[in-house]
Amino acid sequence: MAATGHADTNVGHGELIEAVDRALITHGRAVLTGPAGSGKSEIARAVAAAAHARRETVLRLAPEAADRSIPEASAAALLASVPCAALDRLAGPQRAAIALLRRETDAPGAGRDHVALRLAVVEVLRTLAATRPVLLVLDNAQWLDAESIDLLRFALRLTPPRVRVLVAECVQGGAPVAEPLCGPGTPTVRVPPLGADEVAELLLRHGLPARLAGRIHQASGGNPRLALALGHSLAEAAGAAGSAGAAGAAGAGGAGGAGGAGGAHHADTLPVSGQAREVARRLLAAAPEQARRTLLLAALAARPTTALLRRAGRPDAEAELAQAERAALVTVGEDGAVTFTAGALPTALAADAGWPERAAGHAALAAAVDDPVQAVRHRALAVDTPDACLAAEISEAAAACRRRGRRDLAAELGLLAAERTPARAPEEELARLVAAAEDAGWAGRADLARRATRAVLAREASPAQRVRARLAVIDAAGQALAHLDETFAFAVADAAGDPSLKAAVQLRIAWKHNLSDGDPVRSRDAAAEAGALAKAGGDRAAEAMALTVRARMGRILGDGDAEDILAEALALPAPEVPLGMRNAPQYLAVRHALFDDRLADARRQLLVLLPAVQRTGSAEDVFEVLRSLTEVELRRGHCAVGAAHARRALELTIEAGLSPGPAWYLAATAEAAGGSFARAAGYARRGIRASEEEQDQVFLSRGLYALGTVELATGDAAKATATLRRVAALEEAQQVVDPSILRWHGELAEALVAADAPGEAVLLLDRVTPVARSLGRTTVVAALDRARGLALSARGEAEEAVALLEATAQKFALLGLPLEHGRTLLALARVERRRRRRAPARAALRTAADVFERAGAKPWLDLAREAAPETAAAPHPGAAALTEAEARLARLVGDGASNQEAAAKLFVSVKTVEARLTRIYQKLDVRSRAQLATALRGH
Repeated sequence: MAATGHADTNVGHGELIEAVDRALITHGRAVLTGPAGSGKSEIARAVAAAAHARRETVLRLAPEAADRSIPEASAAALLASVPCAALDRLAGPQRAAIALLRRETDAPGAGRDHVALRLAVVEVLRTLAATRPVLLVLDNAQWLDAESIDLLRFALRLTPPRVRVLVAECVQGGAPVAEPLCGPGTPTVRVPPLGADEVAELLLRHGLPARLAGRIHQASGGNPRLALALGHSLAEAAGAAGSAGAAGAAGAGGAGGAGGAGGAHHADTLPVSGQAREVARRLLAAAPEQARRTLLLAALAARPTTALLRRAGRPDAEAELAQAERAALVTVGEDGAVTFTAGALPTALAADAGWPERAAGHAALAAAVDDPVQAVRHRALAVDTPDACLAAEISEAAAACRRRGRRDLAAELGLLAAERTPARAPEEELARLVAAAEDAGWAGRADLARRATRAVLAREASPAQRVRARLAVIDAAGQALAHLDETFAFAVADAAGDPSLKAAVQLRIAWKHNLSDGDPVRSRDAAAEAGALAKAGGDRAAEAMALTVRARMGRILGDGDAEDILAEALALPAPEVPLGMRNAPQYLAVRHALFDDRLADARRQLLVLLPAVQRTGSAEDVFEVLRSLTEVELRRGHCAVGAAHARRALELTIEAGLSPGPAWYLAATAEAAGGSFARAAGYARRGIRASEEEQDQVFLSRGLYALGTVELATGDAAKATATLRRVAALEEAQQVVDPSILRWHGELAEALVAADAPGEAVLLLDRVTPVARSLGRTTVVAALDRARGLALSARGEAEEAVALLEATAQKFALLGLPLEHGRTLLALARVERRRRRRAPARAALRTAADVFERAGAKPWLDLAREAAPETAAAPHPGAAALTEAEARLARLVGDGASNQEAAAKLFVSVKTVEARLTRIYQKLDVRSRAQLATALRGH
């Protein structure tokens, strides 16, 4: 058996490895099942490595498909891995049987003593188990030959309990072999698909872009091997598309290819090629031939059901789909809806089928579907010749989808209509291509936008048509605008002489200056130019959006006229905005209400906007409204509701293929408020990575802010300080003045106090507080006062600190901001504890716990409850005098850390550690590390 390399896909399997270990310890046998590529082999290797680390003897067998047809091939491979010393102890007939088995030139089964061979395997396992426990790992058990199965079944019945057996087999194809080998009732551990978060971690481990995680999770169904293969394909295609500018490289092959795959209307079509297609083929091979024919029809349909497939000529659809379901290829709902477990499977099925087979399938579906739009789509895909009447029908279907908000399907149908337009009507073809590009831009379908734009640029298009197509590519790019400079340059050149077109281009340039360049001043200036051009061209909608950008940038820069500019934008007529609600003044007014903590007003307006944006079909608009709803509910202390909105936003991002950085930031925020600090940190790190990859400066700051607040909450002041300093540097580079946009200032000040730098914290607070007061940012000032209270305490001004924190807590309670109220009470408890006033500290903690419990703020509630026993304990007489930074260092040193180790963990120099230790020794009246440890145990 040839040794083959393997990719590390062991992500998210820690609990499964523990479950297998438990089953082996308890029962001596365990079965590991899952589809091909699900990670069974990685789990088996991890279990074997753990056994080896325990000094157990590990025998591992991993046959390949070709071995199944060679009698006793696996038995020979197993015996070849046994140490010679164990074989030397065998009786003569047994050694002879093994020697005969090992001869590669021997004809299979010729003259072998099968009884002696079976007894030899039993004796080998007993000999090995006599000195230490044995773990026998049978990986890829579905490829064991029948003779080896019989031999192993016999041997394993006679082995002692010290021989444990792990059988890992694929659930697809062939009769299961685990039960004959291990016996009935053996514990079975099934390997589930990876979640989207685990796919993101897998991609990061392999150096693939994290921003692709949502799309890859959807296309792979959480299968690690398929996810990695798709990741490599998609990363290459994304790089090619980015360098190709407007036209791009991904998605080539015509509208028929994209439409033929079916079920892929909601996200960019992934390039299922090379290794990814091979993996998909191996998965599909588990289904019988007749079942695969039914699966092809399901792949071609947009919404396949068993009833539809029966009407389309597959009378045994239920039975054939049941076979596919057992092979983990599809799931069939109670209503008969058929869903592929991985989005790449229908793409691979359609791509591997020949044109006649696809055409016949579409023709059958056209007669079977009851949706007129889908009937037209299938009729169009069943032919490959131009037809003016059919092209007109497809265009009408696209218009119907546009009215329903199905802009993704409208884009696909528009491309089909252009393909079916006869050559004698080039103007109609161009108009349909441009409309398809714009629909794709609206829906965020970058693949379709690039393909339509490439077709437009290859024809005799007018400058206006070229501009509209290129703008669609820009709109579909989401946050990833940094690599579209060439597209912008051509759009500017083609728009010359047309004020309305120039205004549209300048608007996108304004967005890019803010998102990718982090330059609100240039963004504001570009928006001013766009507004003037729109006014000259009579485009009131574009003028309103230009004023909106000016108002947004003005708020960031602290301009006094920002609200007046927003009011001017709101006063203009509000038609259906071509560039989305997220760019409309009505939505910016909601954001300003949120920044000002006018939460009831913001929530009321958002609940009006949500159904409106859902009707438009713009995934980005729906995401933006869900994002604001999440932030509003979390600020109001409704953590469960906020978390639900964040989950919907993340699901939408994955489904629509949007840039993931914003969604991961939002998930981190929701988890930090009402879920888990650990999960929040994980989401934040993924959001940071994705925003860095897309050069999205705005959400890079926000991801870092989310991570820094979690690090501060969990007591890692050094890391929090470093992370929040990055936020400060980014915000300074972006010239952000208004502290209500991203409230990092108070968090950094608190981190500085905790890191034993209260002087620097005070300098920061003295610089920011006057700005916040002058702009009327009341709740920002309150958060800064909380940080100032902690700084006062660190500088020995305890009375002033308590008075300020008590007043701030009351202010937050009156403002209706529960999480801020509870956090201030935690800060008050820390200050009271430092001056050895345990009763007030306990009272503050009890009140904080009540506040957090009502808000559903679980991680903060846990913090309050964890702090309560510390407050109740009698401290060392000098312990209360330690600063938080000194207390952390004392704990590290007391636990045995050297000065160098403590410096590394606290992100400070060794000299700083030495100076702090001197102060700690003086405050606790100790002279050695041993005395320090004793003093801390007393605390």
